[in-house]
Amino acid sequence: MFFNLCSLTSALALAHITSAAVVAERATTSAAPVASSAVSAPAATSSRKADTECKNTAFTRQCWGGGFSIATDYDTAWPNTGNTVYYNFEVTNTTMAPDGFSRLMMVVNGQYPGPTVFANWGDTISITVKNSLQNNGTGIHWHGIRQMNSATMDGTNGITECPIPPGGSKTYTFLATQFGTSWYHSHFSSQYGEGVLGPIVIHGPATSNYDVDLGAMPVTDWYHRTAFALNNLALTHPGPPPVADNGLINGTMVGTSGTGGRYHKNTIVKGKKYRLRLINTSLDNSFRVSLDGHNLTVIQADFVPTKPYTAQTIFIGIGERYDVIINANQNIDNYWFRARVMTSCGVNNNNGNIMSIFSYEGAPSSNPTSSSWNIPDNCADEQGLTPYVVKNVPSATFAKEWKELDVMASVGASVNGLGGSVVQWTMNTSAIDISWTDPTLRYVVNNDNTYYRDGNVIQLPTADKLYFWVFKSLPGLAVTPHPIHLHGHDFYLLGAGNGDFTDPAALQWNNPPRRDVAMLPAGGYLVIGFEANNPGAWLMHCHIAFHVAQGLSVQFLERQQDIQKVMSLGNVNSECDAWDKYDKTAVYKKEDSGL
Repeated sequence: MFFNLCSLTSALALAHITSAAVVAERATTSAAPVASSAVSAPAATSSRKADTECKNTAFTRQCWGGGFSIATDYDTAWPNTGNTVYYNFEVTNTTMAPDGFSRLMMVVNGQYPGPTVFANWGDTISITVKNSLQNNGTGIHWHGIRQMNSATMDGTNGITECPIPPGGSKTYTFLATQFGTSWYHSHFSSQYGEGVLGPIVIHGPATSNYDVDLGAMPVTDWYHRTAFALNNLALTHPGPPPVADNGLINGTMVGTSGTGGRYHKNTIVKGKKYRLRLINTSLDNSFRVSLDGHNLTVIQADFVPTKPYTAQTIFIGIGERYDVIINANQNIDNYWFRARVMTSCGVNNNNGNIMSIFSYEGAPSSNPTSSSWNIPDNCADEQGLTPYVVKNVPSATFAKEWKELDVMASVGASVNGLGGSVVQWTMNTSAIDISWTDPTLRYVVNNDNTYYRDGNVIQLPTADKLYFWVFKSLPGLAVTPHPIHLHGHDFYLLGAGNGDFTDPAALQWNNPPRRDVAMLPAGGYLVIGFEANNPGAWLMHCHIAFHVAQGLSVQFLERQQDIQKVMSLGNVNSECDAWDKYDKTAVYKKEDSGL
């Protein structure tokens, strides 16, 4: 499937600064969460401009230093500290029991979730990934990381790289031009559902004050069968997706029988304020999270700082992240943190019992007896998101330039050797089916423009042009919302709603939310826009693992003519040669989209 968008024109061109010469001062927070001995002042958002005296403390979280603060637009400027943080990851086969049920897993450095990547805004991050799996390729995608002028580091098999074969390794190196919370995960079929994932924390300024950074707390659905077995089932059996057996919070949960496993626990001190970094790393389930008796103050969505707002519950779709502040201002006691699966966007056999514990210092050691907030059952993205750095979107050319991407499902003949009829999710009637041996950037480095049809390549040739996209969930097969994720960019979230898209005037043009994941409502529409300011090959896909495996993706080949001007593609062919050699005798062949 090919799209030629050369005829489109743009009303917006944004200047791009490839790097900042100023070196940022180091943050007061270190490469791990550190408690402050001071009690915070009331939460506040400063309008102070960036300046060299602006230091990041528990009372001035909007500051950073070196001329950078929360007022900095990280799309156009960012620090370059000159510091590099190094990590070594080894992906291995193992057996673990996160909720007391023992099962085969694939994990990073022998743990689940994998180790957190810590860095400061403006650091270079260098991570060497060794594949010690027995019979699987792998690769790591750094979810939400902009990869400005570093598309070869995006870690997307079949798009930006060939998989790393068993025994092989790759070093991913990129600059942290953003700050906030995200996660890394394998993009090798459904492999991240086996455990190949972990958090990313990039320290930077914030829109509200807090004392202690509790770090990342991923929430996920959990299955007692392997993700590959479930994926095969979803591909070959039309109908509802496999049902999750349980859910995990920070990699653990009590077993569904009430025995085995454990609750994750955070200990807090009355009178302090805590930053908590929430991530949904699920295969299929979206959650609404809450902490009994405590409000959650949202300060960031994905990597975009927001004006603080308070909510009792927060919806988190797959791949979405929220940084929140919890004010420990309740009676000294134990309180349940709840992650409830929304029934119209996920099914879980242990729904209602997926919880962790927040325990005040001095509270008894017993489990909480706290009462839940009223938790609405819907799959709507948060409505209170107002980016701190204001950006307005011109609407004059939208009506004649927006392009439609229709989302639907079909059941077709057997493909890739799978028995029975195969379920496919498509965009514009085409299910992506990438080649592990011929990723898109291999075509670019070899100056080959004959991209295969099943690559679902959409060309974006015009530098800094603002492209508009309307995703439509077609009636009849619109049975579930889809979390749509874009690599290589944030996008403007201009609107979403039920039914057909008919009214451009209803879209939000003044400072709309910006993020890299948003929900396409079942039977509805999602309208986004983004600038072509980052040359590369970028996947855009549904983050329900079974749907992306069934083909629900496109890829944007952005400014093909500029890719080799801004980055080296020198290792692409040699990495693929190593995969080609392994693939000739590989035990398992690709059976799904490969993503």
